[in-house]
Amino acid sequence: MIAQTFAVGPLACNCTILADETTGDAIVVDGGDGVDEVAERLTRHGWHAKYLIHTHAHIDHIGDLGRLRELTGATALLHAADLPLYRTLELQARWIGLAYAPPIVETDGELRDGDLLSIGNVSCRVLHTPGHTPGSVCFETSDGRKTRLLTGDTLFAGSIGRWDLGGTSMEDIVNSIRTKLLAYDDATPVVPGHGPFTTIGIERNSNPYLIDG
Repeated sequence: MIAQTFAVGPLACNCTILADETTGDAIVVDGGDGVDEVAERLTRHGWHAKYLIHTHAHIDHIGDLGRLRELTGATALLHAADLPLYRTLELQARWIGLAYAPPIVETDGELRDGDLLSIGNVSCRVLHTPGHTPGSVCFETSDGRKTRLLTGDTLFAGSIGRWDLGGTSMEDIVNSIRTKLLAYDDATPVVPGHGPFTTIGIERNSNPYLIDG
């Protein structure tokens, strides 16, 4: 598995491309604010995007999904609980001072807890982790040798995502992290939706939101 993570857009969202070295097929995670760079990287490496998947429906993670799908022909997927949030792109654009919002498009299907997307030897399992948004998901990625977690805005290095943006609570997001993410070994790498990488062990032992007492 080839995994490239790079910050895109004014809010520096971490976009990740997962590619199978044999087939050249790829999965793009949270590429909605980095369309030009995603397309350029895919072309440069000869990769063919099969899936465009999103950890949640905030504009910096999914905004220009329509144009990315037009360029790649890939299948666009989002958890159903975040579809209402996705339909508020115009409002979200105003929140962060953008003059316009990208057009909203219909997705090609839903991400469900436990779903497994595969390209060659690369697998990507969906973990529904409500809290940052109702439909927030994380992804367990593996090639049979190395497993990593893409946690979107659910778990950050030393922190957790906001829960005050509607429909969720701090209890929701902490419960999702404890039940879904802390089940992984301490050595498991974590790629958050923004900022530096971390590991499950570091967060288990030092994240102030996850330490009891």
